[in-house]
Amino acid sequence: MRARIYQPARNAMQSGNAKTRFWYLDYVAADAREIDPLMGWTSSNDTQAQVRLRFETREAAEAYAKEKGIDYVVTEPHKRAPNVRARGYGENFATDRRANWTH
Repeated sequence: MRARIYQPARNAMQSGNAKTRFWYLDYVAADAREIDPLMGWTSSNDTQAQVRLRFETREAAEAYAKEKGIDYVVTEPHKRAPNVRARGYGENFATDRRANWTH
């Protein structure tokens, strides 16, 4: 069994840091999904792919994987670069702009 340990990134619609604090351990799917010929649904016989474990820290997730003998890969989270200077909408039309405003 292989697993992936990661900290999820914010989605495009998030402005805060909700649901990005925890570390998750997901098992990699061992078999490819199959398409049901009658209904068209996808299915798999691999039940481990449905398991997602949540941990407070990366070290706790790694300790769990080592204790259970799970081969794992850690994916480091991408940190967002801080905004140098927050600008407001009104500054787009300021008279002291460095570049000319064009359409």
